[in-house]
Amino acid sequence: MLPTDLPAKSKRPGEAHALSLEQHLLDTEQAAALMFSEAHRFGQNFRRFFRIPQESHQRFLLHVRIASLLHDLGKANEGFVAAVNGRSQVQTLRHEHLSALILHLPEVRKWLRQNAEIDWEVITAAVLSHHLKAERSGDLAWGQPRGMAQSVQLYLSHPQVERTLVRLAALAQLPKPPLLSETHWRMDRGWDLILLAGWDAADDLATDISPDGGKNLPRRALLAAVKAGVIAADAAASGLVRTDQDIHGWLTEICQQPAITDEELRTKIIAPRLEFIGKRSGSQVTLQPFQIEVAQQGERVLLLAGCGMGKTLAAWSWAEAQATQRSFSKVLFLYPTRGTATEGFRDYVGWAPETEASLMHGSARYELEEMLSNPSDATSGKKYEPDERLFALGLWSRRFFSATVDQFLSFLENQYSALCMVPVLGDSVVIVDEVHSFDPHMFDLLVALLREFDVPVLCMTATLPESRRRSLTQDAGLSVFPTETQSEAIADLKRKEAKPRYRHVPLTSAEAALEHALSSYRSGQRVLWVVNQVGRCQYLARRLSEILTETVLCYHSRFRLGDRRDRHKDTVAAFAFQSGVVAPALAVTTQVCEMSLDLDADVLITEWAPVSALVQRFGRANRHLKRGDSFRATLHTYRPERDLPYDREQLKAAECFLSALSGADISQEELATKLLLHSPKEPRPDGSARFLTGGYFAVPGSFRDAEELSFGSVLDKDLAAVEALRCQRKPIESFIVPVPRSSRAFLDATPSFLPKHLRVVDHRFYDEKLGFLAESQS
Repeated sequence: MLPTDLPAKSKRPGEAHALSLEQHLLDTEQAAALMFSEAHRFGQNFRRFFRIPQESHQRFLLHVRIASLLHDLGKANEGFVAAVNGRSQVQTLRHEHLSALILHLPEVRKWLRQNAEIDWEVITAAVLSHHLKAERSGDLAWGQPRGMAQSVQLYLSHPQVERTLVRLAALAQLPKPPLLSETHWRMDRGWDLILLAGWDAADDLATDISPDGGKNLPRRALLAAVKAGVIAADAAASGLVRTDQDIHGWLTEICQQPAITDEELRTKIIAPRLEFIGKRSGSQVTLQPFQIEVAQQGERVLLLAGCGMGKTLAAWSWAEAQATQRSFSKVLFLYPTRGTATEGFRDYVGWAPETEASLMHGSARYELEEMLSNPSDATSGKKYEPDERLFALGLWSRRFFSATVDQFLSFLENQYSALCMVPVLGDSVVIVDEVHSFDPHMFDLLVALLREFDVPVLCMTATLPESRRRSLTQDAGLSVFPTETQSEAIADLKRKEAKPRYRHVPLTSAEAALEHALSSYRSGQRVLWVVNQVGRCQYLARRLSEILTETVLCYHSRFRLGDRRDRHKDTVAAFAFQSGVVAPALAVTTQVCEMSLDLDADVLITEWAPVSALVQRFGRANRHLKRGDSFRATLHTYRPERDLPYDREQLKAAECFLSALSGADISQEELATKLLLHSPKEPRPDGSARFLTGGYFAVPGSFRDAEELSFGSVLDKDLAAVEALRCQRKPIESFIVPVPRSSRAFLDATPSFLPKHLRVVDHRFYDEKLGFLAESQS
């Protein structure tokens, strides 16, 4: 017997009726029609992002509307209806798996093929994969039942389904739809044959779009655009209904948002930042010649300039120039770490009006609250809260973003929240900072973005191995700046990079480094010591503190976020150069100092590390040349007792690089030249990505190569405070500390108010000045 209603979502408190399946499908189709229309820039840029030509826009729009209309058709089954109505029941098949199977029913397939202009395999792939939980085999294998049930009742003859198919017939210019007589899905030969037909179609599609043997690039582009479009349209239709917002009105406002002008970028970001720098330095500041000239290099640029040269202002100047060449409504500034993204927001994006600026990373909400409680000139008096009920959609109206690269580019690894942001990415210009620091997989995905998608991109760094430079220029089409062609701007930049800054004095051991750190500090110098592992950082900070009978700064990643913020501020303040007075300072840090700290040390001590990391560390010494042209910062280097976390090849390259540095007049230009000679070669990126090659199937992958070696945890003594914040629906990030998976400090009991991904650890293993301690140190 057919149920009276087919719900699409569970009923909310106070609602008389749940949202019907038919209405949700229609809402999603209409959201797609509005979002991706050719009538406005938002839709045009989404289509262009996927390199679909203008003459194919209507074909793309038809496909994404059809897929949106069909994406949840499989919810017309007994198990889903029972679950939505609150009856505990395992759904035998995932509803999107059923949706795709229905599209392979012989009578349905025969009907659909009457319009041969529509690529029904692209439609089916987008329907099957829209929840990113469909595989060829494994736990999420298409058509694999869950639990013990071997069948599920279908409601394909329900009036809601019939009316949806009538809507499809009109949309796809098909004749009258067939009456579907299937009443059950069963694990039997009939459905096995349907699934086999689906697998064959999936294999054919995968071959056709393969980066290796496939030749149908337009089809791959269409598939990618329709997949992303369905996910975004479904998110919009679902999220807006849940917040009682008018879908048409909200999306119309988003789609008709005016383009960013060059004047906006100048008045909202660049001019306030220049004025702030001028006030701090006591003199008027204008853009440097190279910062102006980089803006003239086109829409695909690789900016290579030394540490402290002013690359960030150059990037905003480039974005300003892009606004005169292309119509877009967003600027995305993407950083490799949370710390750098936060600093980028504080220094630049935060100058924009609060309704237009956004900070995006895993702990952004906490960082924003802290900024507003201690506002800078840029953030004073502002609020930055999007509508949290809309998740990623709440940020679609923002115009200036400072974000970790994961927040946007992880769509290439089928990460759902990033896929929801693809419409924003398509309507943007993109700046990617510190590309040298990307692990091989991240760099491969960056190359995939540059090769496969049409979006203006500026990549920048102080250092880049030759293999990566070739990948970005030869494979991905970026133009290098500065070029060999001389101009006043380039000559000025090269003069600054050629200024002698350092002298290299290698050491034999950590013990020798200890003596130099103590003597340099006692003589009034600012000493920064960088090691490769947290345990050594803590050990050295503790030992130095005992010798000096005063607290030595210790900064790494294994602090509670609130304490880490304090250590960050303390370290930056200790190395600040104010009013010509240099106060002695001593800090021991890990790799966190390479990018997210604006430090200016007189003496830099470091363990051997990959060559690009060494150059970044050296950039923390004599950074701003404020000690005068005759001053040289001392660089002490030594080999660590253990290679980890790096490998022998990386440290062998570092040894050769350091051996090539000589004399007391080392410049950033010399470091860059020697880096090209001594960096180990990397495999050439193939530009592949799960999102591009999945075909019918999609499951999320990892954006970063590094295996997650720690658990986010809460100290047992902080549980009461965390519970109170949870009750008040406030962020708890300040209490979260990364704890190594191998630690014995974990406690078995985890209270119910903690999110499932967090664990509890014994507070006796934690020190506010040293962070989470290894068992041997606690």
